[in-house]
Amino acid sequence: MTGSRYLIRGLVQGVGFRPAVWRLAREMGLAGDVRNSAEGVELRIWGEGHEGFPERLRATLPVLARIDAIEATALAGSPPHSGFEIIATDGSGMHTGVVPDAATCDACRAEIFDPAARRHGYPFANCTNCGPRFSIVRAGPYDRARTTMAGFDLCPACAAEYADPADRRFHAQPIACPDCGPRIWLESLRADTDLPQDLPARQCVDLLARMLCEGRIVAIKGIGGVHLACDATNAEVVQDLRRRKRRPAKPFALMARDLEVISTFALVTEEETSVLQASAAPIVLLRSRPGTLPEAIAPGLDRIGVMLPHSPLHHMVLAGFDRPLVMTSGNVSDQPQCTANQEVRERLVTVADYACLNDRDIANRVDDSVVRVDLGRPRLLRRARGYAPKPIPLPRGFGCTRQVLAMGGHLKNTFCLLRDGQATLSQHIGDLEDSSTAGELRRNIALYMDLFDHAPEIFAIDFHPDYLSTRLGREIAGDRPVVEVQHHHAHVAACMADNGHPLDGGQVLGIALDGLGWGRDGTVWGGEFLIADYSGYRRAGCLRPVALPGGAAAVREPWRNAFAQLAAGPGWENVARDYNGLSVVHRLDESPVETLAAMVRTGLNSPLSSSCGRLFDAAAALAGLAWERQDYEGQAAMLFEAAIDAMAMREPAECAYAFGIVDADPATNCPIIDASGVWRAMLADLARAVPVGTISARFHRGLAWAVTDLAARICRAQGLSAVALTGGCFQNATLLGLVHEGVSAQGLAVLTHGEVPANDGGLSFGQAVVALARQQRGEEDVPRHSGPDR
Repeated sequence: MTGSRYLIRGLVQGVGFRPAVWRLAREMGLAGDVRNSAEGVELRIWGEGHEGFPERLRATLPVLARIDAIEATALAGSPPHSGFEIIATDGSGMHTGVVPDAATCDACRAEIFDPAARRHGYPFANCTNCGPRFSIVRAGPYDRARTTMAGFDLCPACAAEYADPADRRFHAQPIACPDCGPRIWLESLRADTDLPQDLPARQCVDLLARMLCEGRIVAIKGIGGVHLACDATNAEVVQDLRRRKRRPAKPFALMARDLEVISTFALVTEEETSVLQASAAPIVLLRSRPGTLPEAIAPGLDRIGVMLPHSPLHHMVLAGFDRPLVMTSGNVSDQPQCTANQEVRERLVTVADYACLNDRDIANRVDDSVVRVDLGRPRLLRRARGYAPKPIPLPRGFGCTRQVLAMGGHLKNTFCLLRDGQATLSQHIGDLEDSSTAGELRRNIALYMDLFDHAPEIFAIDFHPDYLSTRLGREIAGDRPVVEVQHHHAHVAACMADNGHPLDGGQVLGIALDGLGWGRDGTVWGGEFLIADYSGYRRAGCLRPVALPGGAAAVREPWRNAFAQLAAGPGWENVARDYNGLSVVHRLDESPVETLAAMVRTGLNSPLSSSCGRLFDAAAALAGLAWERQDYEGQAAMLFEAAIDAMAMREPAECAYAFGIVDADPATNCPIIDASGVWRAMLADLARAVPVGTISARFHRGLAWAVTDLAARICRAQGLSAVALTGGCFQNATLLGLVHEGVSAQGLAVLTHGEVPANDGGLSFGQAVVALARQQRGEEDVPRHSGPDR
């Protein structure tokens, strides 16, 4: 008798894969066995028709499983035993993926609301199709003994379910019930309040819901971290939360019971509904219904972040609410989200009134993922819970020869591991300006290297020498090869790989529009047109470089960019003379413009920058938005986009502000997009009291058309057929849509982000594929870019 051995790689452990194999084999009358191994899942099978097993298996995969590859070899002889069995795991090393945490499945949700079910009202119900995974794992391979569930011994009923291949909880490592699993309780974070002790879970939830109805702020420990919750319709308590959390303007995320509730305050498309209901259950940015929620939820913005409940506890809390709750990260502004009970007591004592805690430890902090649906496609803005650490297959041509660790950037940090033709992109780590976040980066790198049995042979870092991620990468690397990757080249490479662009697929024109990244010419880049492949790039165009007076201060204070752009364009003296009646000119005149002018003239702490982000800051400030200071990254640009008047987007083309294109700028040695004429047009509109919404529409349309025009010129001259749109500014849906439409109309293929963020959260992925591409082409020890930057 002949049989087959199949080695199956992908997301095949901890997702009910082996019982699915077992059930299918029994249904087909086949003999053999299946087990987890270091390489994936190993299947040995004999019997009539066994050749068709892989195809049948692909058609009946469990919800969370994904097959990336199946290797088949023939087996001679008879099966070692009758029937089909699941046998013990081979735990030597781990090459398979640890799956992300998954939102509560329909079956578990039904149980917690079924009075006859054993897990009725139990906040930790889960099965092989849902529940915590990455957030509780301490080491690989994934099994209960290596998770934070190790201390909870199974009761006989749970043990029977765990051992039964026909049960949906077979080998569900977080399996639990009220008799043997974790428990929740309520604590007051104020010394003057007592709460009943040892309440059953359902009574705890009822009391928690009553607190929220009464206008209390409650810290709720969830899957990957702690949320701060309050009634989103109570303007006073929302504003109080802002004051306590020291978060004056950054939007709050909301959680609602179901789509019916969401539809009362937001517009939801079919595509957005699909993302909301997916097992990842991310925050989805939806268009809000004006006037339905307090302005303090998302000040000045037309979109709000909304998610559905993703754990049994959240389902139970939201069940009685026909309105949304604020569900924002449990931290004080700019600090990492709390994960431990004692952290809540110490760090949130001045923020929350009460805390709903539990005795299941969170091994790994995993923030909520954020998704926006643009041009009919979900686009990750923050890749975390529900998505990380799901591996991403590399494009065709990338081999499995070397292991790479890429360190990412300074803001929105992630890191990335390459191995065996796959990229494992970490969850969102955060901004490395906070020392505790930097510590999280170190700890998570060590965890991933253990979980994925990863031994880096090449390290990829940002070109900026002062980034903490760059310094840490060099420290960890020791004497191993380190590849420096220019910031915007990494963005372009990430977009290419996100779209499966083959290694030998040729060059593309990468348009990288973002805040800033260090350029090779000594200036700060951020509005770049790069002719690039994975191993090299050449700067072929940019936005006109303009000074950043005050350096980092110009990033925080938009008025500085407004002055710098006016000084570089029409000239400050001309503006002060011709538009002295405008309030914006008066405000600038009251500012230390003489000092700024001297700084710009001498270059003192005023580096030149082609940043598109700073261009938007200047426009927003002149329009009267976020003048003095940005309370969060990108605030000015987000307010400026949200202000767009939809009717003005249909004005005649000549109404859009005209950005000039200089074909051969001597300062950059490449074409530039020049905004000099835009500022006079904008000031003239302000003088005529043109509404801000019209001004914003004219700016967006003019910039998008200039970007499209320069892209078309470069592609024609260089014989390029594809354009990659990347960088944080392309999270602006209006800019993305206009440029995508314009470039497509030129007959060019357009690559945009989906699985990997366009912002700095995708940098590590781009760094990693650049480093591997250079290694495969034998370029480890040669200059890290090709062609002139100037």
